[in-house]
Amino acid sequence: MSLTEITQGMSDRVAKNGGIAGKVVTFDFGDDGAVRIDGTATPAVVDNDNGPADCRVKVSIADFTDIASGKQNPQMAFMMGKLKVEGDMGIAMQLGKILG
Repeated sequence: MSLTEITQGMSDRVAKNGGIAGKVVTFDFGDDGAVRIDGTATPAVVDNDNGPADCRVKVSIADFTDIASGKQNPQMAFMMGKLKVEGDMGIAMQLGKILG
């Protein structure tokens, strides 16, 4: 899955399910780019800005795709070091409503 496809999918999910109100979340794919969900805007904005965020989830595109499709459990990915969270862990716990 490409960064463009992930960004579009996130945009569709945020439009359907809403973002994390008042918070900025970035999915950081390293050299492959980033997807940011800006819940401070109304409606929430999804873009590829890699600026400051309240919560940053570092993961490879391959692992993200497995998590989003249900092939990989996010808690197991976290425990195995495939997914790292920086910042507000409470926000990370709410991401299921965006990814689900």
